[in-house]
Amino acid sequence: MVGMLQTSAPFISQALELAAQALFLSNPNPRVGCVIADAAGQVLGQGYTQQAGGPHAEIMALRDAAAAGRAVRGATAYVTLEPCAHQGRTGPCCDALIAAGIGRVVASLADPNPLVGGQGFARLRAAGVQVEVGPGSAESRALNIGFLSRMVRGTPWVRLKVAASLDGTTALHNGTSQWITSPEARADGHAWRARACAILTGSGTILADNPRLDVRELATPRQPQVVVVDSQLQTPANARLFATARPVLIYTSASQDADFLQRQAALQAQGATVVALPNTEGRVHLAAMLCNLGQRGINELHVEAGQRLNGALLRAGLVDELLLYLAPLLLGQGRGMSDLGPLEALAQGQTLEFTAVERVGPDMRLLARPPGRANF
Repeated sequence: MVGMLQTSAPFISQALELAAQALFLSNPNPRVGCVIADAAGQVLGQGYTQQAGGPHAEIMALRDAAAAGRAVRGATAYVTLEPCAHQGRTGPCCDALIAAGIGRVVASLADPNPLVGGQGFARLRAAGVQVEVGPGSAESRALNIGFLSRMVRGTPWVRLKVAASLDGTTALHNGTSQWITSPEARADGHAWRARACAILTGSGTILADNPRLDVRELATPRQPQVVVVDSQLQTPANARLFATARPVLIYTSASQDADFLQRQAALQAQGATVVALPNTEGRVHLAAMLCNLGQRGINELHVEAGQRLNGALLRAGLVDELLLYLAPLLLGQGRGMSDLGPLEALAQGQTLEFTAVERVGPDMRLLARPPGRANF
């Protein structure tokens, strides 16, 4: 078995590189790559999952082989996720592999989708196809953390992004924040925006900064949706976030009086969907919002908000990962990363684990998670 895993490693690595090319493309479907190779190690075909409704990685690899006139009967398909077994907007990939005569499938992960859930592997084995699972599993999980979160937990993977000075200031007292971090950090932040299904902010940020919340620093085949937490439905109908064509979801808690209905109609005229999800305190029920976003197919939710909403999400235990950019700059008193306190004891603080630390231009990029957060 060890020898087989070692033999599989180069092809799984190649398949993972292909899957990464679907990073900005395949949402809400998982990012999957596939390499088909013969016993001599010749690559016959390769591909990665296209936009939702388009062909999956296995179909792209089979088409690639067919276009080159290469027969795949008896070959091995190296794929970063279990081939699907259900009829959605595309047909079952496991059936396509069987029909093509693939003799062996090496997959990184089982698909957590209850519509698949091992059925792809079972159907392959029933047809006499040898199946191995495991190589590249950690890398595939990292690529598809949002998809796995939605399938297993029913909610998106929530990534909270903050850009701050070295002493934790995100803006001066007068609101000035452009730009604390470097152009390189901003471009990197746009790449994280691009991989998300949706960008979340609060009405306070909309009113104070009027951001566009789109991807501009790199080419992307799709723009993420925008989600606004707006308890009193204060988002202006002429906000800049409406300038980019993509779905906008506004979660509110306000009662439906005449003024509310008028503002709601104005926002809906701009294409926004307004969803009332109040909690007992008259604010948006954040946990219920995440469940609703999961039902809407949101895998990764990228948060770019102010300290109040950041604090509310952190206090509720709803943040899965922090994406923090620190500039080599001291600003002293100003606006902080989040309203968490005041705390009375150090033990009341939230413990995190650093998962990655990297230099981006002159700044540092840190990724941190609550311990065990990705154990699903």
